[in-house]
Amino acid sequence: MTDQKIALVLGSGGARGMTHIGVINWLEDNGFQISTVAGASMGALVGGVYAAGKLQEYSNWLQAMTRSDIVKLLDFSFGTSGLFKGDRIIEALEQLIGTHMIEDLPVSYTAVAADVETGKEVWLNDGPLFDAIRASIALPMFFTPFKYKGRMLLDGGLLNPVPIAPTFIDEPDITIAVNLGGEPDAELDVESKKRQQESNSFEKYHEKILSFIAGLQTSGSDTALQRDWDLIDSVSRSFETMQGTIARMKLAAYAPDYVIEIPRNVCRSLEFDRAKEMIEFGEKKAAEALGELLKSH
Repeated sequence: MTDQKIALVLGSGGARGMTHIGVINWLEDNGFQISTVAGASMGALVGGVYAAGKLQEYSNWLQAMTRSDIVKLLDFSFGTSGLFKGDRIIEALEQLIGTHMIEDLPVSYTAVAADVETGKEVWLNDGPLFDAIRASIALPMFFTPFKYKGRMLLDGGLLNPVPIAPTFIDEPDITIAVNLGGEPDAELDVESKKRQQESNSFEKYHEKILSFIAGLQTSGSDTALQRDWDLIDSVSRSFETMQGTIARMKLAAYAPDYVIEIPRNVCRSLEFDRAKEMIEFGEKKAAEALGELLKSH
């Protein structure tokens, strides 16, 4: 095991964030010790679970999840600020991981969120772990904003999808960033089309989510629901495009020692049922990007 202090920066990107687990697995399997973690959105979630020492439990839970299980974790919001409240997901994670205070974690941890009113980036590095995570994963229109210490907070990926700067506080020897908004891989598009031809699985998943939400609604038509969902899907795609641009700017401004690029077409934002595949993909990409680091280890 190396004595070098490694800072790991975990980017935002929906279900692609499951590749973060594979990156961490590769680092640990090769004797590297992570001393600092900063993350936005899904990166904040995986990073927080890792900092709490519960990554294996979370990984096992994800890989055992079926699409029906995932749908059941969606708690419809009857307000107008987001489709889901997100409380049910956080409750399930707290039961699995336990409650933790960030300042008591064995690994330095920062979750990044965005202040709705000021439009400023917010670093969450103290207080309840899952409050920080809930704020950082509040994807606009999908999850309702999260009120924390008097501020309404949204997904950290809005302003900083690859939050490198928070790790500077701990003065790491090596900084590794995982960007989930990497350039699309044409080979992955071919694999995706083949998978869709074999089974319209994602479309069925999409329909199941819509059906579930419709069952919770007390008013409103199926047409309106479909329109809302289509709008969220459109916003999500635009959000990912914006994140990709911001990520490139952040990586150029705060150049890490190593960058692991995850193609943004490796999976769709809600394909959390592909956990095993994404974890293995993360391990593969870590091995490719960190070969030089391993040689010097």
